[in-house]
Amino acid sequence: MTPIVADTGPLIALARAGRLDLLRHMYRQVVIPPAVHGELAIGSGRPGATALAGAPAAGWLCVQPVVNQQALQELGQLLDLGEAEAIALAEQLDARFLLIDEAAGRQIARRRGVSVTGVAGVLLSAKAGGAVVAVGPIIEELSNAGYRLSSRLVSAVLERAGE
Repeated sequence: MTPIVADTGPLIALARAGRLDLLRHMYRQVVIPPAVHGELAIGSGRPGATALAGAPAAGWLCVQPVVNQQALQELGQLLDLGEAEAIALAEQLDARFLLIDEAAGRQIARRRGVSVTGVAGVLLSAKAGGAVVAVGPIIEELSNAGYRLSSRLVSAVLERAGE
């Protein structure tokens, strides 16, 4: 199965909401670049860090370096290092998709031919695949954990989920 690559924000959001297991269950393996690994602050005691700490040891969250330094340099002029490495790694691995929520990063990734999805897309896939029965409560958990999705996006996701 083709891997997925993840940026920092969605991983932290799902970990804080206690839903990081959805990624393992649905995709088996998630690959991140070194900068994202550093941004996760595993072992820092921050909310979600404990859940994230077990993922690499369990073998489903893997760190892989970016080899295309030219792509990384181009992307680094437009984005922060984590997003730049995540996009370059998604290109390198011909990833199934890049899990990213940040608008500028999504736009640049798409322009470079990388398929993207965000936390909302993961939740819809989880419901469609039977991993969750409803996305509304998870969106509320994400909100309670400090992760913000626009009201327009929440409405669209709930409509698409039939909730």
